[in-house]
Amino acid sequence: MPNLENLKKQAKLVLRWHRTGYHPVAAQIRAMLPRFRDLSDSEVLAREFKLSDAQELVARQEGFDSWQALKQGLETMPQEQHAEQASAARPVLSAIAAQLFVADVTASCDFFTRKLGFAVVFAWGEPPFYAQVKRDRALINLRCVDKPVIDPALRERESLLSADIAVDTADEIKQLFLELQSAGVDFFQTLRREPWGARNFIVRDPDGNLILFAGPAE
Repeated sequence: MPNLENLKKQAKLVLRWHRTGYHPVAAQIRAMLPRFRDLSDSEVLAREFKLSDAQELVARQEGFDSWQALKQGLETMPQEQHAEQASAARPVLSAIAAQLFVADVTASCDFFTRKLGFAVVFAWGEPPFYAQVKRDRALINLRCVDKPVIDPALRERESLLSADIAVDTADEIKQLFLELQSAGVDFFQTLRREPWGARNFIVRDPDGNLILFAGPAE
């Protein structure tokens, strides 16, 4: 269950990023707030942006239309969660995030927001050394390292994946491939049907990490 205090901190962090001209946050604002949708990064960063705007952005990331709706939703969640826990026999794992090792967290955030349609959830450090990006229910953590963790030649030769992201339908995987193709991403493998009944493609990020996107073939 989301914690309101943590969400408040996220909103303040987004506000600080906007005030300091941190470019990756412009894509996050544009993706979440319709009134900024048609603006360039520079225009987004030049536009007035208040704490209430940042709170609305965080609320929309959590699936609510407004900050007030998020607060009301959180007030009802404990009772619902308690009822679920009472009937549950064991803890349920609700989310997982892949971790990618990158040389420049800021540049990596920029790639995920501009090219892959993700939004920055948080970034820590000055300059950032750890961050998380999110698109729908897909989470990816970005960890800064000073040299490759995986041998690049081995990764290319063996197709070693760093993340595996799924969609639910055949139409969605086709649409996603066309979306990323138009964004100019670097494909390690273009869209193809696999013998086991999946249709997938693989994207290569600026650090050489291979990210698989998969869906059903039919």
